[in-house]
Amino acid sequence: MTNRHAVVVGAGIGGLTIAVALHRRGWDVTVCERAPEPPVTGAGIGLAPNALRALGSIGVDVSRAIGGAVPETMGVRRPDGRWLTRAGTADMTARYGMAPLAVPRPALTATLSAALPPSALRHGTEVTGVDDAEGRPTVRTAAGPDLPADLVVAADGIHSPLRRAYFPAHPGLHYIGETAWRTIVDAPDLRIRAMSETWGRGKRFGVTPLVDGRHYLYATAVVPPDTRFADPRTELRQRFGSWHAPVPALLDRVGRLDPADVLRNDLYDLAAPLPRLHHGRIAWLGDAAHAMAPNLGQGGCQAIEDAVVLAQLLPAGERGAGGDGADPAVPAALAAYTAARHARTDAVRRRARRIGRLGVVRNPVVVAVRDLAVRATPDRLALRGMDDLFNGFPSP
Repeated sequence: MTNRHAVVVGAGIGGLTIAVALHRRGWDVTVCERAPEPPVTGAGIGLAPNALRALGSIGVDVSRAIGGAVPETMGVRRPDGRWLTRAGTADMTARYGMAPLAVPRPALTATLSAALPPSALRHGTEVTGVDDAEGRPTVRTAAGPDLPADLVVAADGIHSPLRRAYFPAHPGLHYIGETAWRTIVDAPDLRIRAMSETWGRGKRFGVTPLVDGRHYLYATAVVPPDTRFADPRTELRQRFGSWHAPVPALLDRVGRLDPADVLRNDLYDLAAPLPRLHHGRIAWLGDAAHAMAPNLGQGGCQAIEDAVVLAQLLPAGERGAGGDGADPAVPAALAAYTAARHARTDAVRRRARRIGRLGVVRNPVVVAVRDLAVRATPDRLALRGMDDLFNGFPSP
């Protein structure tokens, strides 16, 4: 008897999660990642209750593995510091059984990687194509050798070459009108207890406490695509230096960083949903399948959900006596995966785009109306509005 073999294209959060989930179901897994080595720097990620519950279902306890920082309060503020809406962590825990957990992305990918056999991860391996997706696929790599597979998982990111190859008529990506800066700073002395996002006129600034006194910072601004900035540290200070505490103090810490440690990316989402999330024996997940604006903090969370649901639907890894790669179990499972995930992920994608429109308004009258409407919404109703996202995840 032999095991089924999955080739995962991309070692991001979604790719590593599906690799771990399949490995624990008895599959042989190969993860191809074009980057030469795992990331050691980068931004943070918020893991909402739905993602934490999904990870727990495959035996990954992020808080036990890397620790976690749970803020006392989460909400939205104005540039003068006044809260528009907020929820206590205790209230979220009571409602959802757990509170969101904020972790550095490199720590999360390291935790997931550690759950795989060392031979499963192949950094510096660029996938150039997949042959015979309808039969038993062969994954082509730039350096070789080719990899035969029973399943190929395209977790190759927002600019997914495999998505473009197999859905050539799809309109691709849509620029949502903002660029974003992201970084992590050390600031234990500031004793920040709140996870907050501050909305100004066409710009936003987010603060998320991480482990060990560090903080994940992000900022967005409405600018034309491909705008160039000489120094991200200077740009952030000019745009946000007059905002409420602790933003100026955090920007002082940003000023001490190497400019390369401040990541900047224009923000895109998928212009339209894919017609399906599979083709033959290839499945797409995460940003490759449904890239979304970061406004709900659900991009990585939905990738984790994708991975866990896909693994649940696939047959166990052991093929059985006389089995071969032509059995119908994998294509049937991928069709079920599309049925299970397509509507939910597209609804989240569209909702993230709608929420983002609140943050990009610049007209002062419209901004005042926005702030008034958000303040007028009771905090308990705002929290209840997250039920469909946070109360578990749809499991087949």
